[in-house]
Amino acid sequence: MANASFVWEARTREGDTKKGVMEAESIEAVHSKLKLQLLQPVTVKKQGKALSFSMGSGVKQEDIVIFTRLFATMIDAGLPIVQCLDILSTQSENKRFGKILGQIKGGVEGGLTLSDSMRKHPKVFDELFVNLIAAGEVGGILDTILQRLSQYIEKAQKLKRRVKGAMMYPIITLLIAALVVTILLTKVIPVFEKMFKEFGGGALPKPTQIVIDISHMLANYLPYIVAFLIAMSFVLKAVLANPKGRYAFDNLLLKLPVLGNVLRKVAVARFTRTMGTLLSSGVPILDALEIVGKTSGNKVVEEAIMYARSKISEGKDMAGPLMETAMFPPMVVQMIGVGEQTGALDTMLTKIADFYEEEVDVAVASMTSMIEPLMMVFLGGVIGGLVIAMYMPIFEMAGSIKAG
Repeated sequence: MANASFVWEARTREGDTKKGVMEAESIEAVHSKLKLQLLQPVTVKKQGKALSFSMGSGVKQEDIVIFTRLFATMIDAGLPIVQCLDILSTQSENKRFGKILGQIKGGVEGGLTLSDSMRKHPKVFDELFVNLIAAGEVGGILDTILQRLSQYIEKAQKLKRRVKGAMMYPIITLLIAALVVTILLTKVIPVFEKMFKEFGGGALPKPTQIVIDISHMLANYLPYIVAFLIAMSFVLKAVLANPKGRYAFDNLLLKLPVLGNVLRKVAVARFTRTMGTLLSSGVPILDALEIVGKTSGNKVVEEAIMYARSKISEGKDMAGPLMETAMFPPMVVQMIGVGEQTGALDTMLTKIADFYEEEVDVAVASMTSMIEPLMMVFLGGVIGGLVIAMYMPIFEMAGSIKAG
């Protein structure tokens, strides 16, 4: 019989009430397991499937970092896993995360391993996290694995923030520029047009007429333009949901002039950091490559890693297939080859990750320093061009009055 989830409430010998979720074959099995834990069952009922309308897990990476650090400290202090999960679930500031930890605790109490219980929450604990926990359970080094996990997540978040921070400036600047230009074209330009008609003066200068025509078009078709942009966002989402579409999009990103170089360095840093963490934790190389590929965040990188994995499964080393993919720089591949020959591949991967994370810092700073003046020139050109175009008829009128 397949196991089901049961919500239970029981009393301790001291009279305290405890609640939880347990995996078992039947209500009777739950009663038996609770009694083995010296708990007196009060109510046990099958857990219903709740409808969820949430787009995400509602759990931040910061919550997971804090959880892993505290969990590692408690395990190192000798506390049982169930007690650790009980404390962390009740003390979590994120109520949703606390509920999930309570469900994981129920799974462990029901006989599941910690990794199997976590595997039921893929939106919170990804494949990398779960497999490392499984390696820690098998090797008896769960506290060490949890410390490594927290450090890994912190470094990965730091890397992600760097790239996002660099991209936020141009995106916000472009959005503000689009808003300002829209207001000028729909609210300010019509006022000037009305003034020009009242003054008369014949045909307007060509730049001024072009700006007025754009203003008319925007005023007439603004709802359609907005609808088109919304439709395009849904089309882009559908394209990214398709494996081939996502591969083409990721490939395009990597080929962009400035951003592509930064993203390639981010991919190398993420690959080496994740691979080094998995290997140092005792995960077999083929399993590690599969996990790294699935968590790479880029289909082109994933395909390159999975190609290398297939070649390694045939008996080849890692460096050769990685060189064939042309995805990773020759220096990185050579260092990986040295790591394989010396038997210190995990250490070498960690050193490469440290180096490339610094390279990402430099590349992001360089990209930002390049983008800022370009954005200023662009904004000055667009808004300045609009202002000059609208003042040209005024200058002509002033010249005519002076000549008269």
